[in-house]
Amino acid sequence: MGTVMFYQLLRSAPQDTLAVNAPRALGQGWRVMVRGTDPAALDRLDAALWLVGGDDSFLPHGREGGPHDPEQPVLLGLGGPVNGAKVLALVDGAAASDAEITAMERVWVLFDGNDPDRLHAARGQWKAVTGAGHAAQYWSEESGRWEKKAESAAR
Repeated sequence: MGTVMFYQLLRSAPQDTLAVNAPRALGQGWRVMVRGTDPAALDRLDAALWLVGGDDSFLPHGREGGPHDPEQPVLLGLGGPVNGAKVLALVDGAAASDAEITAMERVWVLFDGNDPDRLHAARGQWKAVTGAGHAAQYWSEESGRWEKKAESAAR
């Protein structure tokens, strides 16, 4: 059972955080599933991920629904981790089941901290995750850099 990490995005976009975190996960040998709730938003994220880092970096990824989904290091979609992911990144209010959280090394909840509805939803997810006994961390970039603001140990 891994850790659920909540990222309150105040200054950056999901693609910026994914561009930093996903290569670290891949370096651990973990594949990543990015789950969203809106196909159009995932298309925009897909396009943005091709541009993050310019010529200096490349995040290998694909959109769910292609013939190579099981081989994708980073897969963006609405469904489950058909690529054998050990990291589940939740964007645009997507959720994970208790069983999915238990099966992952990490779950990243990326939410817009400037949107009151997303903030409220993330607080509800935090309560559900910690109430179920999962380890959780809350990170904020309020100061201009990522800082861990809260942590709850697994029970």
